[in-house]
Amino acid sequence: MNIRNAHPADLMNMQHCNLLCLPENYQMKYYFYHGLSWPQLSYVAEDAKGNIVGYVLAKMEEDPDEATHGHITSLAVKRSHRRLGLARKLMDHASRAMVECFKAKYVSLHVRVSNRAALRLYAETLKFEQSEVEPKYYADGEDAYAMKRDLTKLLEEVPKPSRFYIPYREKKSMPIEEVDELHQDNELIEDTHERGVDVLVEENLANKLGSASIST
Repeated sequence: MNIRNAHPADLMNMQHCNLLCLPENYQMKYYFYHGLSWPQLSYVAEDAKGNIVGYVLAKMEEDPDEATHGHITSLAVKRSHRRLGLARKLMDHASRAMVECFKAKYVSLHVRVSNRAALRLYAETLKFEQSEVEPKYYADGEDAYAMKRDLTKLLEEVPKPSRFYIPYREKKSMPIEEVDELHQDNELIEDTHERGVDVLVEENLANKLGSASIST
């Protein structure tokens, strides 16, 4: 099993998984809203063949009056792949991404008061705490528990960026002999540009032939 960040190409399969597993369903534009606004936060679980068998859809809340926090919009794992710890892993990945990318202080979610399996997962395994009951939260009139998970410990574990140092190199004076050689090279380059390479080649060849005839 593999847990990875969700890509735009995964959104239809995530919606399909949602339709199979949950009574709370969303239009595709809602998935795109999450995927385009917070691409770091949603994750999928895939089997050995690359088929998506679970997902978590997450976002950051934008209320300026509250502490920075994320929200789990939807979490689902196909029945054939439950009891493998995938839901916990998906939630942990999303929570860590909230902390690392947005410095989230906590993450929130809603769960049906009748969903005992989800309540055990959130309260016992993931250490969510119930904050309040929201009456008739769901479309069918069922109440929801609003729950929160403190992420400050995860925030403390995120490494702080190290200081960036630019190495300093002391300028060294160039010996006078090297300066003279550099000037001679520059003069040769300038002469080459002005008179052309062919002319200089011919002159060098004539000089060599002249020196050879003198030596003979």
